[in-house]
Amino acid sequence: MSTVADKLAKKSTRKTTGKQVRLRLVYVDFWSAVKLSFLGAVALAIVTMVSFFLIYMVLQATGLLAGADEFVASFTDNSIRLTEVAGLPQVMAFAAVVSILNLIVFTVLGAVVAGIYNLAVKITGGLLVGFMSN
Repeated sequence: MSTVADKLAKKSTRKTTGKQVRLRLVYVDFWSAVKLSFLGAVALAIVTMVSFFLIYMVLQATGLLAGADEFVASFTDNSIRLTEVAGLPQVMAFAAVVSILNLIVFTVLGAVVAGIYNLAVKITGGLLVGFMSN
């Protein structure tokens, strides 16, 4: 029984200038996937922290935060001050919580995807990847 991957693995009849290699990815190491997804999540956490800080600074510099504070104070009789509830320390603490949750979720997701791929390889035969040197 011939699969599409087996047909693609056969050498073509045309001449190539470089050496061509076709490899099949049949296993993804669990710990490598966890480490790689963790590093990606750390990069995303840094981007999240910096973007929260920059967005807060832009909102404060343009006066949108002060305008929103006056708007909220107008219908709450100054009982709620937006600058006290959403100050820079609170925004950065929220960004840290979001970053930590993303770190955990993405790391676990990388492990789950590696496990699912390793199970799917038993059915599909793996991913065929071609490399060529020039």
